[in-house]
Amino acid sequence: MDSRILKISLIAALAGFLFGFDTVVISGAEKKLQLLWETSDAFHGTVVIGMALFGTVIGAMFGGFPTNRFGRKRTLIWIGVLYSVSAIGSALANDPVAFGIFRFLGGIGIGASTVAAPTYISEIAPAASRGRLVGMYQFNIVFGILVAYFSNYLLNGIGDNDWRWMVGVEAFPALIYTAFAFGIPKSPRWLVTQQREAEAETILQKLGLELTVADIVRDLKENLRAGAETIFMKKYRFPVILAFLIAFFNQFSGINAFLYYAPRIFELAGLEESTALLSSIGIGVTNLVFTMLGIYLIDRLGRRTLMYFGSVGYIVSLALVAAAFIFNWTGLVVPIFLFLFIASHAIGQGAVIWVFISEVFPNHLRGSGQAFGCSVHWVLAWLIPSSVPFLMSWIGPGPVFGFFAFMMVLQLLFVHFMMPETKGISLEELSKRLLRH
Repeated sequence: MDSRILKISLIAALAGFLFGFDTVVISGAEKKLQLLWETSDAFHGTVVIGMALFGTVIGAMFGGFPTNRFGRKRTLIWIGVLYSVSAIGSALANDPVAFGIFRFLGGIGIGASTVAAPTYISEIAPAASRGRLVGMYQFNIVFGILVAYFSNYLLNGIGDNDWRWMVGVEAFPALIYTAFAFGIPKSPRWLVTQQREAEAETILQKLGLELTVADIVRDLKENLRAGAETIFMKKYRFPVILAFLIAFFNQFSGINAFLYYAPRIFELAGLEESTALLSSIGIGVTNLVFTMLGIYLIDRLGRRTLMYFGSVGYIVSLALVAAAFIFNWTGLVVPIFLFLFIASHAIGQGAVIWVFISEVFPNHLRGSGQAFGCSVHWVLAWLIPSSVPFLMSWIGPGPVFGFFAFMMVLQLLFVHFMMPETKGISLEELSKRLLRH
């Protein structure tokens, strides 16, 4: 793997670090904020927690526009700006509405990053190592999650305003990432869609890719007929279904609901607050280790095989978590089952989702297709975690985790009967195969 491509991919993937940090850092502060502002469960879930998730929906839905119109690089720069403003503003907020607004801006950055970063990396990566390179985005997500859990643990109890430090410390990596993003090249595949072939050729030569501008132009002409195309045309139905289903099942595993409320769930299982925060760090470590394993295997075993492993692990772990809450198993039993759940996610859906969605659409529609898949992901990531405080208090955690286990049975059927293997195939050849399907 060329060191230049690795370095550029790593910089783009740092948007994932901020994604993971921003998503989970609220878990250490959310109970403090509910007590401070004396908000109801519904208001807390909708505004304090839900506004960031709503922002991710907006960012994902409309992230395809700047990614296609202004380019992957410029979009990545603006994502860094949004993260920086959100972190500083959230730390200085004095009421839940202002806090929610600044968290909303960070959410836009998260949603847009899930469109722009995997799209960018997939377009500069050689086919043989595309899974590992795009997978670095997911690695950085879980690394950001681990750092956020660890940061929350260290900052907890340093004073009455410890929550401000928890949410504000993100500004430091956000500003560093923004500066680095100015130094990456534009995507050559995007440049060709903008009729800037000379620039694209120069970048391809600098990156040392075997791909030529002629290859990209040929693929573009084969896919682009008279008039503008959209992903919702009949011939792109199969890629759209694939992107929808992998995003749908990702969230109906309950992963985001768990990450947002990990300390609260551990406390429901009988752990004390400090132990719950420490267990959250263990979740972050498990997530990181198995994500690294998934990234190592994704170009060796393939996307589909990892999804098989993850689906079976999901079903077993979620069923055990549900049983633990229903039958009142206490102590460290629930954390152990949840560690298995996180490991299953990391090696399966976590390692695969952003890679897979970035692969299944043709070059000229990749930004729009990525935006569609990410929108499905984030609409559900907004609705499901926002309803968790209410559902936990209404029907209890046991039935909630039982429902997630059932949904993972359906995911296993999707993997077996529908999901194609995409490893080691150029984006242009993969586009042809999916259209034939």
